[in-house]
Amino acid sequence: MTSAQRWTLLATIIGSGAVFLDGTIVNVALKAIGEDLPATLVGVLEGQTYVVSGYLAVLAALLILAGALSDHFGRRRVYAIGLAGFAGTSALCGLAPTLEWLIIFRLLQGAAGALLIPGSLALINGCFDGAERGRAFGIWAAATSGLVLLGPLVGGLLVDTVGWRFAFLINVPVLAFALWVTRTHVFETRALQGVRRFDWIGSIVAAIAVGGLSAGLIRGQEGAWADPAAWALIGVGLVALVAFPVLMATRRDPLVPLDLFRVRAFTSINLATFFIYGALYVTLSYQSLVFQGVLGYTALAAGAATLPMGILLTVLSTRIGSIAGRRGARTFLVTGPLIMAVGLLWYTRLPVDSASWLAALDRPATLIPPLGVVTDVLPATILFGLGLSLIVAPLTSTLMGSVPGEFSGLGSAINNAISRIGQPLLGALIFIAISATFYASLGAAAPDLDTAAAAVRQQFPPLNPPSAGATEAHLLAARTASIQAFRQAMVVGVGLLMIGSLVSFVGLREGPTPGQRTSAPAT
Repeated sequence: MTSAQRWTLLATIIGSGAVFLDGTIVNVALKAIGEDLPATLVGVLEGQTYVVSGYLAVLAALLILAGALSDHFGRRRVYAIGLAGFAGTSALCGLAPTLEWLIIFRLLQGAAGALLIPGSLALINGCFDGAERGRAFGIWAAATSGLVLLGPLVGGLLVDTVGWRFAFLINVPVLAFALWVTRTHVFETRALQGVRRFDWIGSIVAAIAVGGLSAGLIRGQEGAWADPAAWALIGVGLVALVAFPVLMATRRDPLVPLDLFRVRAFTSINLATFFIYGALYVTLSYQSLVFQGVLGYTALAAGAATLPMGILLTVLSTRIGSIAGRRGARTFLVTGPLIMAVGLLWYTRLPVDSASWLAALDRPATLIPPLGVVTDVLPATILFGLGLSLIVAPLTSTLMGSVPGEFSGLGSAINNAISRIGQPLLGALIFIAISATFYASLGAAAPDLDTAAAAVRQQFPPLNPPSAGATEAHLLAARTASIQAFRQAMVVGVGLLMIGSLVSFVGLREGPTPGQRTSAPAT
């Protein structure tokens, strides 16, 4: 690995890692933010929601635009702007005087973050070739996974010691260093077709499509699908989504050339991403709810339950990326989802009285934790993490190798946008199945409850503890129904993973995906 390659990898890990890390750190800081910042225009709970969901919605909405900008105007230039923007908006977030100003600054931070995710992969793709590219993506995946793994720990440490503001301010010196590295050690590349006119109209329509769907789905889930604004946003996003390919087919210089989707590997990898990352989202979100809301885990114990997954990703990604770079990714992308599916099948045996490892250690008289503490969750987490470790780096390297180099930023952005739409979309559909299973099980276990009544549904939400006033019998019925619903979600997740595996089996060919380097160094 050359000096330029090492510097490029370092800069891209820091930039993209900051975007991923920021989400987990801020989640830990939300309680302190709500207690510290005054709010006049929004309620505290609503404002805390916007701090997270607003950032994610803007980030998703601008990904495709950001990827196209990096290809058109220079990947190093756009990435450097993203680093400066993310550092500046992080400083503003850390100095925000009110909750309303924090929300505004978070929206701007999401816009800056959109420049970093596709840009980081495009810079790696332009700097590495062949098997080295697979290894580089493996290192990138391992490092960013490690950062995300440290997020809750770092966030909790900062909040408990120096305050929530430093959860944002810590970004500034780190990103300033990454900006210096980018400006001094990273080569500039851009598309050979630099004479093409930039499609601003297509950019706006793409932002409306992705942003509308993401914001609507996020808001719908948060409001239990009772918020008319969520449905309006989804409707606007769907109209724009339908109009987008028609517009692309008629533009002289389209933002997204439809010929990209004629590349078999590119289309297959994006379709597989939709199903695999949808299953990942469903697993992690509902697992956390059940552990804390039904089984009584502490937040620390719930986080510790997923620790093996992060460790496996960090340890294995580099090695898997290297092997995939030499031999091809098809075997990993077929096998990985199947191993993840076995992990989810293990979760379908989760008992109602399962206890966490940390809860067992809290009992001084218990020298050896109950067998169920080890057998209920740990094998499922290890299997799921092992399968995921086989996927992340090969998926990324196959994606970036399947598109012409001039569209590497755009290709990365499309894949990220698909994963960010697919996760809440599949999550919403699965939540419908979960709710139906939960209330059917609750009605069977507690016939005296009218599970069709709004008051009962408000008192007994799926996968969460009932509100005050529930009897012991009803509490047990609700826990049992939630476990049944969780098992149903895991079965659906198994189906999604098997579809993702099948897509890779049919759509990908054996052997390394040839890189198509058609980018030119900028002069």
